[in-house]
Amino acid sequence: MNILITSAGQRVSLVRAFQKELKALYPNSKVFTTDMAPQLSAACNVSDAYFKVKRVTDPSYINDLLQLCVEQDIRMIVPTIDTELLVLAENRATFEEKGIYVMVSELPVVDMCRDKRKTNSFFESRGIAIPKAIDKNNPSFPLFIKPYDGSLSSDNYIIHSKEELRDFHLTNEKFLFMEYLNKKEYDEFTVDMYFNRVGALCCIVPRKRILIRAGEINKGVTCKNVFVSYLKEKIGTIEGARGCLTGQFFLHPENGKIAAIEINARYGGGYPLSYRAGANYPKWMIQEYFQNQAVSYTDNWENNLLMLRYDDEVLVHDYKAN
Repeated sequence: MNILITSAGQRVSLVRAFQKELKALYPNSKVFTTDMAPQLSAACNVSDAYFKVKRVTDPSYINDLLQLCVEQDIRMIVPTIDTELLVLAENRATFEEKGIYVMVSELPVVDMCRDKRKTNSFFESRGIAIPKAIDKNNPSFPLFIKPYDGSLSSDNYIIHSKEELRDFHLTNEKFLFMEYLNKKEYDEFTVDMYFNRVGALCCIVPRKRILIRAGEINKGVTCKNVFVSYLKEKIGTIEGARGCLTGQFFLHPENGKIAAIEINARYGGGYPLSYRAGANYPKWMIQEYFQNQAVSYTDNWENNLLMLRYDDEVLVHDYKAN
């Protein structure tokens, strides 16, 4: 019952969470990791063993990954970055034929999450407000620009006046123009959501983003607020959703206005806060897929739990630099 976490990078806390939960139920099982440069990955060096893989876009990536899983008795794959999701969703059946669960939502859900135009349409279909679109040919300011297939806040721009607009803003067909929601006026939340194997929403943990560093939460706090009942009502089921999905939302603290920004069909970088609060998604995955146990809705997690991240080190002895 080994588990593989792919593109592990710096996800030390996620690896350790899976190790703790897996070994509690299957003491002899292992949590493996992969990366393109695993010897330089902190998460790989705390896993039970690591393996070097090619870039996910390489034509041989899936065959190599499948062979690795068979050789190492891996029964579950947990992806961690956006670029993996489509290719793994497209090839889920190939792995399942070998008894390997790929913890990624079905292709239509992943496609919806990866294309923010489709994400916006999904939100609107469920009655969830989004920032209003801005006509780039007749703009009002301030406005916000982001690519419809972006990740990690790359190529995001806040434009305050017409003079700040450049030709590459106006000519890039991937850019979406929308109203700017000022973070001085709105609180920003990441919401960790767990969907069971039939697409039912089983847990909702909003995390207020107090401080962001390099696009990832550095200080945050769990909040049992309006998002719990709101999202349970609006997206209580999503056909094809599976495992952890991470939503981004804005909430106006005075008038209660909510605006949905995006959904990522994977564990977010700040999930360790939700895990420590009691939202035990790794355990539920193991119970659902290894033990065929049903997972039902719960809000039994700690409210107002503050996370303050700091830099730490993973030391590797006898490392041979090239």
